[in-house]
Amino acid sequence: MESKHKHLELIQGVINRMAGNSFLLKGWSVILVSALFALSAKDADKTYIYLAYFPFFAFWILDAFFLWQERLFRELYDHVRALQESDINFSMNTKPFMKNVNSWLEIMFSKTLRIFHGAIIATILIVMFIFIGKGG
Repeated sequence: MESKHKHLELIQGVINRMAGNSFLLKGWSVILVSALFALSAKDADKTYIYLAYFPFFAFWILDAFFLWQERLFRELYDHVRALQESDINFSMNTKPFMKNVNSWLEIMFSKTLRIFHGAIIATILIVMFIFIGKGG
């Protein structure tokens, strides 16, 4: 029973790291986009607003990737949980579970990521139109 417990701990550690990475990416996305808005307002330069699209897309893609990986490792966890002690081999291979999890692209457009990252892109667009409307 100890091997199974250790294997599950290893998998849970990876799941926790993926969830933590996703959380940090969301924070960094908001911080960098806000910082670019501040630079744009300070220097009256709309180029900074356009630069906000880069971290937005980069962090959205990475967020989807980490969520996809997290779901794959959850599938592995469920698989290992059901194994007999004698079948534990400490494999961390998630490839056999890809058919059980939505694709990375489907996860990118999942409801939760659409809401969070949609709010960021909406904010970028609003700021861009306000700035352009002021003749910036």
